[in-house]
Amino acid sequence: MTTTSFDRMWADLEPVGRDAGSGGYRRYAWTRTDHDLREWFAAECATRGLDLVEDRAGNQWGWWGDPDTTPGVVIGSHLDSVPDGGAFDGPLGVVSALATVDALRDAGFEPDVPLGVVNFVDEEGARFGIACAGSRIITGALDADRARSLTDADGVSMAEAWRSAGRDPKTLGRDDDTVRRVGRFVELHVEQGKALALAPDGSEDLGDPGRAVAIGTDIWPHGRWRVDIPGEANHAGTTRIADRQDAMIGLATVIQAARSYAVGLGCVATVGKVHVVPGGVNAIPSHVTAWLDVRGRSEHVVHAAVDAVSSEAGRSGATTTPESWTPTTTFDTGLVGRLREILPDAPLLGTGAGHDAGILATHGVPSAMLFVRNPTGVSHSPAELASTDDCHHGVTALTAVVTELCTGKDPESMSDAR
Repeated sequence: MTTTSFDRMWADLEPVGRDAGSGGYRRYAWTRTDHDLREWFAAECATRGLDLVEDRAGNQWGWWGDPDTTPGVVIGSHLDSVPDGGAFDGPLGVVSALATVDALRDAGFEPDVPLGVVNFVDEEGARFGIACAGSRIITGALDADRARSLTDADGVSMAEAWRSAGRDPKTLGRDDDTVRRVGRFVELHVEQGKALALAPDGSEDLGDPGRAVAIGTDIWPHGRWRVDIPGEANHAGTTRIADRQDAMIGLATVIQAARSYAVGLGCVATVGKVHVVPGGVNAIPSHVTAWLDVRGRSEHVVHAAVDAVSSEAGRSGATTTPESWTPTTTFDTGLVGRLREILPDAPLLGTGAGHDAGILATHGVPSAMLFVRNPTGVSHSPAELASTDDCHHGVTALTAVVTELCTGKDPESMSDAR
């Protein structure tokens, strides 16, 4: 039943938001596609008799039991994507969580504490530029006024997007009641790298079932910065090279500096999104906005790279503005320890990718992650992959974790320390 329900849900989701040309997904927050995904999640919760509630950011929570009497164990992830993203980043965690509920029910299991399945909204930040917006808003990490004022590439604000979706943006904001209901959070996710597909000697090994699932230990510090580069619009065919103030030259400086300082400092830096004004083939750009993503094993290294790029770009008049920042996130040691007891053969894995689990952990919610092997090592791309067998191993692992965490009222999971 468990594998059947997983496969059926995966098939249902496969066409939603998929671009016929690229084969990737375009599932952006508060769009028609997002509405369809939310309706799908609501229907799956209803089928299982889960009580569906939404918080002040629009995140969806399906509850088995009453978390207002006792904080619960929550599993799940998100359904949105980056532009032309893969199928597994986010949806694998949501489908696996629902399949876990089915596995528990098939086994006749009744949780001693409430069990929740969550679909976080706007985790990727593909539309409004801030990752994990749904979890940041409810924890207060993203101010409600700032969230409402964020705009997409078409100049549509989040507030306007909410109105178009039939919602009142005035209700958007921090939600302490929702966060208080979460005693522990375990997010299953596809690995966004190739560590689990490699044997200790570095050779590829996709046949070891003991490496199908890993336990997440931490998230590297990471952030996004907006770089505004000035120029002067002019005719591409009549303006002498010596007279040009081309904003794209400044962009080239930013890209080269980001790569150079990342290599020198041992971190990673990416300029993956740019906006050019006026954007004509025969017009010299008067302004370029670029977004810089930097991540590394230490906060000092990340800030050093950003400061160096900002300084170099500033020589041509560019300004650098921070848009989001997530410090080093170490998952709850007690919860990670429990997962290691439950899954003793699972390897440990840190990650450079941000997740809602990291936002909740930073806020003080005991959180941890499970990663499912990705044989391609590719993510945020249509080439992202996890085998059907490994996905099923992921459900089995998550079911074992939930069974243990929802058996008895573990005092640690009921902590009100936060």
